Amino acid sequence: MISQNKLILAIDFDGTIVEDAYPSIGDPMLFAFETLKKLQEEGHRLILWTYRHGRRLDEAVEFCKSKGIEFYAINKSFPEEQFEGEASRKIHADMFIDDRNIGGFEGWGIVYQQILGNPMGMSKPIKKKKKGFFRF
Repeated sequence: MISQNKLILAIDFDGTIVEDAYPSIGDPMLFAFETLKKLQEEGHRLILWTYRHGRRLDEAVEFCKSKGIEFYAINKSFPEEQFEGEASRKIHADMFIDDRNIGGFEGWGIVYQQILGNPMGMSKPIKKKKKGFFRF
């Protein structure tokens, strides 16, 4: 079981880890692999969560391995999960890192600072929303 201060991070490939050049593999985004390695060293679990499948997915996984990143799981919540098409493909993660977020992808420096809770004041930390009716 992952400890409370460690996160499960679902990370998109095209436009997030590499520049979007789908179906080809784009150049690595600035600081992408350095940040992913640091996050793994800190004990966070990384899930590759991408539209890619089949040969294109295999190419992305191999590209990441060549850069020193092996994911905890690929397009699923945990390595042993079996998708049989009977349930939603939504996965469990604490955060989703994707270039399709509202506001776009701010870069790996900002992502890392947000995960750390803004220790250097570079960007706004991610805050958990209070649960309740009409609390925004």
